[in-house]
Amino acid sequence: MSIILVTGANQGIGLEFVRQYAADGWEVIACCRTPEKADELQALAKENPAIAVEKLDICDHAAIDALGDQYKNIPIDVLLNNAGIIGPVPIAENIHRQHFGSIDYSVWQQVIETNTFAPIKLAEVLVDNVAASEQKKIVNITSNVGSIVERCLPAIAYGTSKTALNKATTVIAKQLRDRDIIAALFCPGAVKTRMDAWGNAGVGIEESVSSLRPLIDSLTMSDSGSYRDYTGRTIAW
Repeated sequence: MSIILVTGANQGIGLEFVRQYAADGWEVIACCRTPEKADELQALAKENPAIAVEKLDICDHAAIDALGDQYKNIPIDVLLNNAGIIGPVPIAENIHRQHFGSIDYSVWQQVIETNTFAPIKLAEVLVDNVAASEQKKIVNITSNVGSIVERCLPAIAYGTSKTALNKATTVIAKQLRDRDIIAALFCPGAVKTRMDAWGNAGVGIEESVSSLRPLIDSLTMSDSGSYRDYTGRTIAW
């Protein structure tokens, strides 16, 4: 049975990834910061014993190390780094803290730690688990906001955190090639989640995940280091 580890599994596309993969017979390690508040995730886990809910603050590197120890020698076919933040909520009321001229550098640090440091730390800790699996895939959920040429938003903290994640992923893709590990980046689209503070999103959660899954399933070594959206379109760096 294939195994996937999903971060940010308590809501939005993370929860939908858990739902869909579990329904297709995968074992799912569903990680979130406060599982005691994740009612929908807990309900799914009660219905399907293949879902293991794990408490994980992805900004706590000691907690990631502990998770690695807990799952030592367990193959993980897909490490899906989905968890991420735009910044403090309510988003619309706090986004000015990422605008040039009024930057709150503590916000920038928090966003970078969540969106860039955390997925790379998870990859470092769980790389042997991925290497021991059949599929050997690390998938980092990013955004086209991280593209330097395609999209320019004034949210400096969020944009730069995704640009940095993109670059880091291309580096580890090259370094892990000799272990047959694929590392790829996907933008889920402008999805109708709580991160859509202005109501402009046009992609449903189920649509995004249903579109991403076959792309993830079909990843080969030639795709390692690639940067695509949920339709399969290559995003310009």
